[in-house]
Order: sequence, then structure tokens, then C-alpha cells
Amino acid sequence: MIREMTRELTRAADRGRLVRENGPMTASDPFRVIFVCTGNICRSPMAEVVFRDIAAKQGLGDRIVSTSAGTGDWHVGEQADSRTIDALARRGYDGSKHRARQFTYDSFTDNDLVVALDRSHERILKQWARDESEEGKVALLLSFEHNDASLEHRDVLDVPDPYYADARVFDEVLGMIERASHGLFSQLQPAIRPPRP
Repeated sequence: MIREMTRELTRAADRGRLVRENGPMTASDPFRVIFVCTGNICRSPMAEVVFRDIAAKQGLGDRIVSTSAGTGDWHVGEQADSRTIDALARRGYDGSKHRARQFTYDSFTDNDLVVALDRSHERILKQWARDESEEGKVALLLSFEHNDASLEHRDVLDVPDPYYADARVFDEVLGMIERASHGLFSQLQPAIRPPRP
């Protein structure tokens, strides 16, 4: 489903226009990606920050908006878990400005792609989708990492929740998120590059 979506976005970009559900996407409209986990304090903030950094380093920071949310409301308004902020800082990212929020129905409309961190989030998001179009926006983050045939663990689809673990596990989870985020960016880059003059 995601490959079909990115192919169509790429074809539209090549024609000089992108079309969204709510009308044409202009050259100045960014592509919007939201990453979703349970409480929006560990995994999805990592993905949000990493993906934003990748886009910025590739010169497409103005073409992509990367946000995150949780399926639950337990931590709304809170900073990311301190272990998340520390893990990000150890790799040169800044997660200090993050504030947790909950995914809402509007999140489907406001975003072009909804990326679930594990299959439980994917199931919840697809249940919340009001139509096939919204359901089609949902994808698993690790499905993008698995495009690399050299990976040893292609059966792993869930980014594990590090909440009850130590700093070492937070670092491992961040590594998984980085690899998959690069795969996701590689797939999206042709569709979000600036239009040809």
C-alpha cells in the first residue's frame, strides 16, 4: 500500500502537482508524516526527531513536517521520557522540546502518512480510520527497514517498547528507528523533492 502511495506521489510530483484529499498540494506544501506509539514519550518522539533530522540533512527540511503522537492520553503535555532525551542526545539529536500529544481523527486529515511503531498501534489506527483512504495512510515503521535484503531479522516488525528497560535498550531502539527512518526517507524522497522548474 505504501509503495503504491509513494509511486503515485512521485508521478504527481513529476507532473508538477501533488494532490491530497483536501485539494491540490502546491510546491510550498510540505509532506506531513506522523509517528505513533503508545504514550508519545519514548519511541514516536525518537522517530519524529530522527526523521526531521534526516530531511534537514538532505536539504528537504522545508518539504517535510515530522510530528508524533500516542494512542493513549496518559502523558499529554509531558516531555519525552528522560531516557529518550538522553539517548537522542548521545547521537547528536535534540528531543528536549517535545511535548506528548494524543492521536485524533484530525491527525488522519492533517497528515499524508501515519507511521505506527508496532503492530498494536497499526491495528488501533486502522480501526480508528473512517475510510479506506485513511486506513491506507497507515504503515509500520520497520516495514521500511526490511526493504534491505541483507537484514538478518526480516520477521521483526515491532519496535520494542523500552519504557521498562535501561539506557542500553533505549539506545538499541533508537538504532532500529534510525535504520528504518532512512529506509522510509529513501522511499519518500522522490515524491517530496522540489518540483522541476
